[in-house]
Amino acid sequence: MALLLSLLLTLGCAKHTTVEPPAEPPAPPAVAPAPVPDKIWVPGHYEWWRGRYVWVPGHYIAARPGYHWVPGHWERTPRGWRWVRGHWEKGAPLPK
Repeated sequence: MALLLSLLLTLGCAKHTTVEPPAEPPAPPAVAPAPVPDKIWVPGHYEWWRGRYVWVPGHYIAARPGYHWVPGHWERTPRGWRWVRGHWEKGAPLPK
């Protein structure tokens, strides 16, 4: 029983690591569907899966009054590339 408890504690404390792709993802296809009332288009993106990039199609999500959608994007890190998930932020988007 003590051995099992020790094993569970060790596994629970193990650091979770993710594999970051070494190469930049391909450029996404330029697909922008027609606007839909009260919906936000979340563009498709590439994900790193089993050692290669795979395309994840875009989709609509319900708009949230008082918030704006910040699209996901890939960013370069010292270890490779990392996907930053899209998310909601309160207020209007900042001007570019």
